[in-house]
Amino acid sequence: MAKGHRSQIKRERNANKDTRPSAKLSYARVSVQKACFVLDAIRGKDVQTALGILAYNPRYASTLIEKLLKSAIANAENNNGLSASNLYIEECYANCAPTMKRIHPRAQGRAYRILKRMSHITIVLNER
Repeated sequence: MAKGHRSQIKRERNANKDTRPSAKLSYARVSVQKACFVLDAIRGKDVQTALGILAYNPRYASTLIEKLLKSAIANAENNNGLSASNLYIEECYANCAPTMKRIHPRAQGRAYRILKRMSHITIVLNER
């Protein structure tokens, strides 16, 4: 049980918020493993280099992550007043989302399950 008045508890909770600019893509129709291949390539890089890597990466996840990175840059410029030239990717990760379960008919009346995996992708930027 929390101590103190409700407004005091909310004030303390909001004081601990992360102020780094970020963007999150929920329920992306790509598996975590496939998204992590692309995220590993851009982790720690500056924003311009990361956009160049994503533009020429043939994987499907790179188009989603490129759009997400541009959104994070816009958040940094508009909400935090940061310059895009000084930004770099501090954190980027993909978490599991709910899996869609589908049925594939097989021989002799059997049914095999197909798992269509989804992910939540997050990019956190910071200033150098």
